[in-house]
Amino acid sequence: MSEDYGLFGPGSVTWRVMAEPVQMIGGFRALILQALHPPSMWGTAQNSELMDPHAAWARLGRTIEFVRVRTYGTHAEVERVGRRVRNLHSRLSGLNMDTGEVFPVDAPENLLWVHMGEVDSYLDVALRAGVPLSRADADMFVDEQRRSGAVVGLDPADIPASVAEMRDYYAEMRPKIYACREAKEGLRRLFNPTVPRQWLPLKLAAPGIATLVVATLPRWARRMYGLPATPFEDLWATTWLKALYRGTQVVPEAWRYSPDARRARELTRESGADLAAAS
Repeated sequence: MSEDYGLFGPGSVTWRVMAEPVQMIGGFRALILQALHPPSMWGTAQNSELMDPHAAWARLGRTIEFVRVRTYGTHAEVERVGRRVRNLHSRLSGLNMDTGEVFPVDAPENLLWVHMGEVDSYLDVALRAGVPLSRADADMFVDEQRRSGAVVGLDPADIPASVAEMRDYYAEMRPKIYACREAKEGLRRLFNPTVPRQWLPLKLAAPGIATLVVATLPRWARRMYGLPATPFEDLWATTWLKALYRGTQVVPEAWRYSPDARRARELTRESGADLAAAS
């Protein structure tokens, strides 16, 4: 019986992109970008502990675990976490603070916006950091991530399947989005998070990390937050991403990668898939 690699597997671009430690920046970038879609932000803020600074850390941990299982878990594990998320979302509604209308949290537009925020953020950080990816690899990553979208209930046929399609999607969405009050509050907390005592060093590093995260956003997104949006921030962010990525390359793999990422790399080597570009 062949091994169950889950949604992706040896040789997938997803395993190459998601393994790198620099994707910590990609994850936070996704959250700040996702917050620019008011219904998605309202639906989350009104139905979760996101706006409770003392509970937000635990929620972030659950999100990280979901992404981990979705990326590296078996089909059964992915289906289990996906079913839990879909069932939860199906019972929730949000209040549109502009119109007063009630909307389902799992409306396709909301789910797609959140999905694309992840895809764009992880790919953008990987490319700018210097993870070896060709144009074909970038398109393949976007295409592979349609499987991730299906986990939360999207129809893969409705999800952008290439970088060009993703670019067109954002061009279409930009007139519909802005930084609502909750989004701006989330951005402020990124610079001064409430963290458990054992993670106090992270609080001290938060302003620097947050500055880099914000600088990686597209210029139009930074403008919506009322932040500087010039080529200087782009260059500064790319320089730091490259430095972080290159810095991690001198760390032994046993320390550089998470257990799941190490296993993924080992499986890729054993399968004979080309890993040279990711070394």
